[in-house]
Amino acid sequence: MAGRMSGPERRSQVLGIAAAEFADHGLHGASIEAVAREAGITQAYVFRMFGTKKALFLELVGAAFDSFSDGMAQAAGEARGLDALTLMGARYYESLADRTTLLLQLQGFAACGDSEVRDLVRTRVARMWDAVAETTGLDPVTVKSFLAFGMLLNNVAALDAGEVSEPWAEGVRTRIHPGLFEHITTATNR
Repeated sequence: MAGRMSGPERRSQVLGIAAAEFADHGLHGASIEAVAREAGITQAYVFRMFGTKKALFLELVGAAFDSFSDGMAQAAGEARGLDALTLMGARYYESLADRTTLLLQLQGFAACGDSEVRDLVRTRVARMWDAVAETTGLDPVTVKSFLAFGMLLNNVAALDAGEVSEPWAEGVRTRIHPGLFEHITTATNR
């Protein structure tokens, strides 16, 4: 029958629709009914594919974190140390343009009152930490500083600070140059 989607195609379609719904409304505010309606299927079919609303949310939030971690590790390639960190930072910054993925990450943090969500987000933050620490070989204070700047960038991107022409917004948009992390180490943090 023409126009019918295969199972994997339908699953991919629903994931895309649900990603936007959860990014905008979070775990508790998102509507599976709205996802099903946009996909042209029943809610029951969505639940058959994913089990529960939370299971769908967890899959999407996990994938959002993984896209940032995997992207940074790939960007570093064979580089190590501050050279790798520079490449990883550039990729992270580019990744912020995917607003849905960014907001899914933030919705994951926001839903950490739920123990299953908290466990998933902990695991994914650990994976991000490991991607940076193991790829760069840098000390914990440098890794922590790098990831802290990343969290600030997440918040600035979520706020659409690029649309604001006030001193605070101009300040947070200031580009971070590679040499910034040269003096931030465990040895200098005593």
